[in-house]
Amino acid sequence: MENSFQLIAEASYSLNFLVYVQNIFLNQNENKDDWKFPYLPITCQFRNDFLLRYRDLWTTVTKSISESREIDQDIFYNEKHFFYQELFVVNDDNLTAFDQIYASFFTWWTSLAGGFSIERAMDGRIENIYHDVANILLEEKIIPKKPLNITFIYDDSIVEDLPPFSYFAVLSIKECMINYKNVVTGLRMCVD
Repeated sequence: MENSFQLIAEASYSLNFLVYVQNIFLNQNENKDDWKFPYLPITCQFRNDFLLRYRDLWTTVTKSISESREIDQDIFYNEKHFFYQELFVVNDDNLTAFDQIYASFFTWWTSLAGGFSIERAMDGRIENIYHDVANILLEEKIIPKKPLNITFIYDDSIVEDLPPFSYFAVLSIKECMINYKNVVTGLRMCVD
């Protein structure tokens, strides 16, 4: 049997923006010893049901990207108001804070220190992942029907218990570095 496994890996604008907002939310509610990137001295009001709305938005965006990865940047650029309306208390001060958060993320993400660095940091790891998953598929005599798409996020998401998607996975850098065997096993389960 010949290896026909294909893997596409990239970092998601939209999901990384959600992690960025999530971390700002967590930083407003955590001891400074537990702060996450980014620390921004911006005070804003998140919705009281932020965690529930965040989970729903994460699920919706992830599902959309899993169905068509090309939609990721479209969501980030053209649906930014949706992030604001879903996660923040809607008022003028929060809109200003949200615009600053969005601009801060965009500046970081499009710099060499942002999305590019995340993808480059994962280059070596993704080669190992590819070979390990391909070997498992060969051993199990599974012929993939299409490429496996992996999107990287810079930090863990608070939404951890979503069911796996067919031929699509979201992985944090930490997860790939610390739980490598579980990552490979999970990715194998995405290929049906």
